[in-house]
Amino acid sequence: MLVPVSAIVPSPVTAAVVTLLALTGAAVALLGGLGHGRAVLTACLRAAVQLGAVSLVILWAVERPLAAGAFILVMYGVASVTAGRRITGGAAAWWAAVPVGAGSLPVFLLLAGTGTVPRTGIALIPVAGILLGGCLTATALAGRRAVDELAQRRGEVEAALALGLAPRDAALEICRPAAAQALVPALDQTRTAGLVTLPGAFVGMLLGGADPLHAGVVQLVVLVALLAAEAVAVLITVELAARGRLSGAGLPS
Repeated sequence: MLVPVSAIVPSPVTAAVVTLLALTGAAVALLGGLGHGRAVLTACLRAAVQLGAVSLVILWAVERPLAAGAFILVMYGVASVTAGRRITGGAAAWWAAVPVGAGSLPVFLLLAGTGTVPRTGIALIPVAGILLGGCLTATALAGRRAVDELAQRRGEVEAALALGLAPRDAALEICRPAAAQALVPALDQTRTAGLVTLPGAFVGMLLGGADPLHAGVVQLVVLVALLAAEAVAVLITVELAARGRLSGAGLPS
């Protein structure tokens, strides 16, 4: 397999640069009192190990449809568990699987079903990963904000109940505005694409040797699809929070 001349290739220099960047991030977090110095190092180490392993798995899975499907299901499971843990603990954390799946699955099926994304493992696996990753982040942010708002402003929820609102409606009035802020990162990324940032799919295709026009089309599809998926994920997360599913406790009645 030929490697495009513009690609970033494994080499001692690449390894040294990545190590230096990881140590720099950890040092800044530690010396700046951010409290995540060790976490930066462990996150970078995990990323290196996981990406190495995943690269080998993908090489095997891309030519086998069943294996590619199983790999996507594993990604979905990990995304759901991670989002749930960011929001709450116990059995309530499993509810995070609903918005992660509801946001990513319809968009993924639309892209694959219409042929917008080629129905091959090498195309479907990365697209599924992008959608699941976006829904993971949106679900975790929206859920955490919603649960925190409902806990901190419980008195306002009870006041709304006293005025005759249904428990769900009372909770929505409190948690929806804060949880909706989870869409801001995706909105900003889409609004500034090409002006402030060159997103990952665009840069990756350029490094892989694609021409800028095709790279731009792919990135546009990814950005719009991701925004749609995250919007659905945030909406369902807010609904679950308003119904008390994500806090592990019922709403005041």
